[in-house]
Amino acid sequence: MTRLSVNINKIATLRNARGGNVPNVQQVGVDCQRFGAQGITVHPRPDERHIRYEDVRLLRPLVLTEFNIEGYPNREFIDLVLSVMPEQVTLVPDPPDALTSNAGWDTIAHESFLREVISEFRQHGIRTSVFVGTDLKLVAHAARCGTDRVELYTEPYAIEYPTDHAAAIAPFARAAQVAVDNGLGINAGHDLNLVNLQYFAKGIPSLAEVSIGHALIADALYYGLENTVQMYLNCLR
Repeated sequence: MTRLSVNINKIATLRNARGGNVPNVQQVGVDCQRFGAQGITVHPRPDERHIRYEDVRLLRPLVLTEFNIEGYPNREFIDLVLSVMPEQVTLVPDPPDALTSNAGWDTIAHESFLREVISEFRQHGIRTSVFVGTDLKLVAHAARCGTDRVELYTEPYAIEYPTDHAAAIAPFARAAQVAVDNGLGINAGHDLNLVNLQYFAKGIPSLAEVSIGHALIADALYYGLENTVQMYLNCLR
């Protein structure tokens, strides 16, 4: 079964809008695990507009499944990851002012940089995943950077899915096969939801993990958090 990692950034966004500690980010992380999620994802940004660096530190002893920290690997981010020692770090090419992740790495142009960063994480036993699109050359080249996995950027799939399911998933199936052929594990994330997740998971049988935040938290407003986590898990079964 593909593992579900719940990205709780949006919980922090809601908390930060009012100040104080409601909703409690750490408690939501604990509860998502209790409700069945197999991982917790956070994406701290330099401006701390949602998850704060201190949130990451407070969550570490509470995440008993898999802790996945996403972000652009500047020195501050690298130092945070090494101080917290998550099970997985996902490297994204976001500039500091990006609203959300909207592209994968050019693993050829940035090979040297990625190789250096990944080597540092590997020395500490942290699994790495590199955010990529579906360009087959860039997926294959990710292996040369030393990463353990790639995370497929699935917004293009989500956009095309309503009009043509098969066409939407085809490039991702090809990219996943190239990843497997190069010895890489496969994660996926961005705009996966209750409508399109099951089809994606069935079409990518080697899919190890999905990271879902925005849609899952939005659905929880209607269905409740526990029920929503179960609904997403059912899509992956």
